[in-house]
Amino acid sequence: MDFIVPAAYFTAAVLFIYGLKAMSSPVTARAGMIWAGVAMALAVLVTFVHPKVEGNYGLMIVALVSASALAWWWARIVAMTDMPQMIALYNGMGGGSAAAIAAVELLKLHSGQVSMVPTTLLVAAFGAIIGSIAFSGSLVAFAKLQGWMRKTWRFPGQQLLNLAVFTATLVVGAWIFIDGPTPALLLAFFLLALIAGILITVPIGGADMPVVISLYNALTGIAVGFKGYVLEIPALMIAGIVVGAAGTLLTQLMAKAMNRPLSNVLFSGFGKADEDGAGVAASGEMKSIDGTDAAIQMAYADKVIIVPGYGMAVAQAQHKIWELTELLTSRGVKVSFAIHPVAGRMPGHMNVLLAEAGVPYDMIFDLEDINAQFPTTDVALVIGANDVVNPAARKDTSSPIYGMPILDVDRAKNCIVIKRGQGTGFSGIENLLFFEDNTRMLYGDAQKVAQALISGVKALG
Repeated sequence: MDFIVPAAYFTAAVLFIYGLKAMSSPVTARAGMIWAGVAMALAVLVTFVHPKVEGNYGLMIVALVSASALAWWWARIVAMTDMPQMIALYNGMGGGSAAAIAAVELLKLHSGQVSMVPTTLLVAAFGAIIGSIAFSGSLVAFAKLQGWMRKTWRFPGQQLLNLAVFTATLVVGAWIFIDGPTPALLLAFFLLALIAGILITVPIGGADMPVVISLYNALTGIAVGFKGYVLEIPALMIAGIVVGAAGTLLTQLMAKAMNRPLSNVLFSGFGKADEDGAGVAASGEMKSIDGTDAAIQMAYADKVIIVPGYGMAVAQAQHKIWELTELLTSRGVKVSFAIHPVAGRMPGHMNVLLAEAGVPYDMIFDLEDINAQFPTTDVALVIGANDVVNPAARKDTSSPIYGMPILDVDRAKNCIVIKRGQGTGFSGIENLLFFEDNTRMLYGDAQKVAQALISGVKALG
């Protein structure tokens, strides 16, 4: 076993990295998931023969079987619109598991069952803090995404309170490091860390949720990596740190896509954009169009770019949109899809939906790859997207989203926006696109509107 266990963990670590690398492309993402799953199965199985694992095999099997069955069942029934909630909850479970492991190890240290060198104790304490914050913060994010917590709690001195709670957590952690853990100190330590996670997350607006989910994913990975160091399990350490590094990079990219430095996201800017103001009032009026006229415009166009947003996810319209795309393509229309980095409620949300509908990867383009094409596009079709196509980000210096990179749909020759009503949408910011001369509003549920467009195109023969 002295050779088999380390060799198996090393193989699992390599497969984790390979799987993560494969997930960087939609073409290889499915294979990457499979390889990462194989790595996790290998790491779990070899743990049963690890020299330090003695007894409790029955409990381990019960936990594995019950958790796997629950996860399998939930993954099969969860709606695509609920994927962000599921990701938030899984992030929380990962962080909570890391915190629980830290609690057990620190209690063992208190009872004299194990000993720790100072470095290991320090890593265990930091892992406990990070895991606890990721756990409670992710549960709050889940409640917000699920609609259980609709109010965004903000009050004067909130950042100072957050700083005070976090500082108190570090002070108690330092006390544990110097004098050793006691049950009372550990209880205060974990409670403060959990409260810190709640306080950090409750003021966050819904529009910032993609960054929040990515950040807690990174924290969970780092916490798990720290636990791998404490338990001396290389596979756990490598997998956690790889996830943490990837999540940190993704968080930075998401923050950049929203034109916010990561420091602002972490310490002061969380969710303030949707309450600090809505910019200047839009002039003009929204002009509507019916499904028949919109279908004619698209059917006789040379080039159409479709911009999906959360409204498409809510309406589950992706399959109808793909059916419409096939119809247009059969008429010789060149159709492309434009994805903004923060479209939807989690990173890659729109890519997942389009992949589910069968949209080929070579028809999907990122912001920087497709923006130059809008001026030569006959029709830009926006489906339930809002801030990511709002020209206020370029034109209105008083807008909370000023400077945020957007998809330049307003520069297309014609723009059709599918939207349920005339409200400002999730962020509460007036969208100047809706009032542009070349924009027409097509009101209604995205799936029903897509069906009307399909019928309209078919009627043209």
